[in-house]
Parts: sequence; structure tokens; C-alpha cells
Amino acid sequence: MTQDELKQAVARSAIDYVVDGEIIGVGTGSTANFFIDELAKIKHRIKGAVASSEATAARLRAHGIAVFDLNDVDAIAVYVDGADEITAAGAMIKGGGAALTREKIVASVSGKFVCIADGSKLVGTLGQFPLPVEVLPMARAAVSRQLAALGGQPRLRLQAGSEAAFITDNGGMIVDVLGLSIADPVALENRINQIVGVIAVGLFAARGADVCLLGTPDGVRTLTF
Repeated sequence: MTQDELKQAVARSAIDYVVDGEIIGVGTGSTANFFIDELAKIKHRIKGAVASSEATAARLRAHGIAVFDLNDVDAIAVYVDGADEITAAGAMIKGGGAALTREKIVASVSGKFVCIADGSKLVGTLGQFPLPVEVLPMARAAVSRQLAALGGQPRLRLQAGSEAAFITDNGGMIVDVLGLSIADPVALENRINQIVGVIAVGLFAARGADVCLLGTPDGVRTLTF
């Protein structure tokens, strides 16, 4: 099976976690896009969705799914999103699509976090995938120095095919930290969150996944945490 076929398989499986009559939290990225396409097939069963990015909101609306502002929503039953890496304990690195801050906010208010990913995303230790950190533009250099002091190699994310900095939906910049081996994800998440100028770090460990649906050549594997 191709990677896209694996992503499509877990997206279909995630539909089983959709709660009828409720508002669904939806993540950002290629795997989340497959889920949105599957969600469109049962849109009559849900009230609508809260999106974790402008790109996700646009794709939901294109399918005729109502998009709600989180400030107008009292509760979200389930949040479905992908991951760049996930451990057997449910800790994740996210933010390859630069939507980590809004993803973290939506996940924090959701009753259940369902991670959907192909099997290659399951790792023993987080850190092979560069750790994204969203920062205020004026604090980029100062934050980068502190990230380097933690043992990482910070790199400013640039726009594709450009020398200009990538700017997030929130007006922030992304510093990707290479070279980390994250033995204690919760501790590192807390440490980076304390750096002045950090908007959010792409470690989802303090609030990790509740369920992970992993696409494998032998079918969808379900991990619960």
C-alpha cells in the first residue's frame, strides 16, 4: 500500500469516533485532509466542525461542512488530527504543517484526541523529526539561542522556494529544532513553554493522544493510551 492509501485507511477508521449531532475538532495536514473528505460523506450526521487552521476551514467549507469559531463552542466531543511522530505512550511531535498552536488549543478542549497516522510515524523516542516551535517574530533570535542551549539546532522555517520567513495563521514564525532526542517529552514541553517569546511548542505530551489509528500494510492498528 502507498502512504496515501494508508492515510486514507486511517481516515475512514476515524469516522467510527465521530459523535452524531456534535461539533468535531479537525486538524491540519495531508492525513487530516483525507479525514475531512471522509467526514463530508457523513456531514448530515454532525452539527459542524472547529478547524485548527485557515486551510482546514477552507477545505471543510468547500465540502459544505459548517465551521464554528471555538469561542462560540461549549464543548468538542472528539478531535481528529495527524502527527509527525508518536510514541507508544501517546506523546507526539506535531507542527509540520505549521498549525501547532491552534491544533494544541482545539485538542485541549476536546473530550477525546484521535490521532491518525501511517505506521512510519510510530517511534521509540521523539526527536528525529525536527521539533517545531512557534515564536513571536521579535523574539526569534532570543528564543533560538535558548533552544540551542537545550542541545538543539534551531533553524528558521522559510516559505517554500523563498528566503522569506514562513508566517503562520497567527502571525508567528516557526523555528524547527533539529538534533534532539526527547526522553522526557512532558518535561521538555514545559521547559520550552516557559521561554519568553514562545507561542507554542509542537510537543503534544502533557495532553497527548487518547487513541492512535496507525495505517499498516496489514490493516489499521489501534493504540489506546
